[in-house]
Amino acid sequence: MAEAKWYVVHTYSGYENKVKANIEKTIENNKNLAEQILEVRVPLEEVVELKNGVKKTVQRKMFPGYVLLNMEMNDDTWYVVRNTRGVTGFVGPGSKPVPLTEAEMKPLGIKTENVSIDFVEGDSIAVVAGVWKDTVGIVHKLDYNKQTATINVELFGRETPVEISFAEVRKL
Repeated sequence: MAEAKWYVVHTYSGYENKVKANIEKTIENNKNLAEQILEVRVPLEEVVELKNGVKKTVQRKMFPGYVLLNMEMNDDTWYVVRNTRGVTGFVGPGSKPVPLTEAEMKPLGIKTENVSIDFVEGDSIAVVAGVWKDTVGIVHKLDYNKQTATINVELFGRETPVEISFAEVRKL
């Protein structure tokens, strides 16, 4: 079996979620594909909008017109994805898809190397690197996909949740 890598697919603008749903439905109907196409993502970011003097947090697509796929590239998977309604093609020269590099995936919150951790939610941890170095906090949430821990720190006299990379913390 080939190694699964992240690829980018270009879609019609506004069709990102439809393409994601169509690919996931195809995977659901063909169990053989489930082992080859591992994940389909439409990268979103949270943005604060100011409308009529009211701040509102909304999710916005990071890359309109693009969908990310974690898959093994072979003739079958290429054909299925390429012929999905709404897909215009893979990103890469000609018809040859190019996988994303580690550096390109990092800002998207996608990491391939896994850091093992020895703490769980509710444990006290110390931050050993980064902006919050020498801060101590209790783990409230763990995100294994992004490999981050959310802890509360005191900022201006208030408890504020902060997301910190697994690599920057150690258990107390």
